[in-house]
Amino acid sequence: MKNSALRVLMISKALVVGAYHKKLEELARLGIELHLIIPTHYGNQRPEILHGNGYTIHVLPIIFSGKNHFHFYPHLKHYIQNIKPDILHIDEEAHSFVTYYAMRYAVQFHIPALFFNWQNIYKRYPWPFREFEQYNFSHVAVGIAGSKEIRDVLLKKGCTKIEISIIPQFGVDTTVYCPSSQQKLRKQLFGDAEKIIGFAGRFVEEKGVLDLLEAASFLPKAMHVALIGSGPQQSAIERRIRQLKLQDRVHILGSVKSTAMPKYLNTMDCIVLPSLTHPNWKEQFGRILIEAMACEVPVIGSSSGEIPNVIGDAGYIFPEGNSMILADVIQKLFDDEEQRKKIGSAGRARVEQCYTQKIIAESTFEVYKIMGK
Repeated sequence: MKNSALRVLMISKALVVGAYHKKLEELARLGIELHLIIPTHYGNQRPEILHGNGYTIHVLPIIFSGKNHFHFYPHLKHYIQNIKPDILHIDEEAHSFVTYYAMRYAVQFHIPALFFNWQNIYKRYPWPFREFEQYNFSHVAVGIAGSKEIRDVLLKKGCTKIEISIIPQFGVDTTVYCPSSQQKLRKQLFGDAEKIIGFAGRFVEEKGVLDLLEAASFLPKAMHVALIGSGPQQSAIERRIRQLKLQDRVHILGSVKSTAMPKYLNTMDCIVLPSLTHPNWKEQFGRILIEAMACEVPVIGSSSGEIPNVIGDAGYIFPEGNSMILADVIQKLFDDEEQRKKIGSAGRARVEQCYTQKIIAESTFEVYKIMGK
């Protein structure tokens, strides 16, 4: 099989985010004719990139936008018939309706298809999602899991007749996520704060923001907290800030475009991801960790889910839910400037070894080659 003969159609709501598109550029450099389908909007998020660099973007209307496992593209069949892909890359979970909807066309037109899974907790889904999942298990050519734990869940569910590769969904572009001086932006955002402890993510209970605030209350007043994001827990976060009398030390910055994140990360002295495991959720990856590591910003993560495996020996882990120990870890990090710099450098090295978009693209291309045989 010649690389130039391989035509791939990828379906991905995640790729409304512009920072993820570097992976597609790397795939295109491998000689693939790559077509991408993304929604006109997903929830409140609209596509940040509309014209691909070496690949073609098709922006389609979506039904049930923002509904993770319910949404689908009503005009998908038309695009499959026109593009005539050799491979259908369904960048969605095996139990989602959009995967089932696309897989039916893959079967109809005899196109090998793959799905991507992030679900790292074994769950028995209700009808009809259980049936969607089993249909997709029966007809998929290969699967991709974001971690070994996710692959183990798929195997336990009975997805045993195909090869399941372990590849994170996206890496980082280390030419964009890299160390840079952002003193002007830092002063604009935080004034003369001595140290900035950062968080970026959804404001939901599972992300542990309240634990980070609790930890901050044990730390010196010169240490400020920057929260990037939004979500349903924001009012609870604001209330807790007042209760802990942290109004002068916590900066809620709101959502930041993916293209601006490297600048914001470079205003921080560390990034904390204090995720909390719940019966139906635990941290699947923690992308902000590798983004910060690429910028040589030291990272601290809880013991939830995949966080310890992502950080490896290039950062600190604390027992999830323990804000006192988190405060101790943050203090320890700032007490030793030389060690802080070493941790930052180790993070960058780990990303370059494991998590660049180029590495992720090359691993994905190896899966395509298996499918094309």
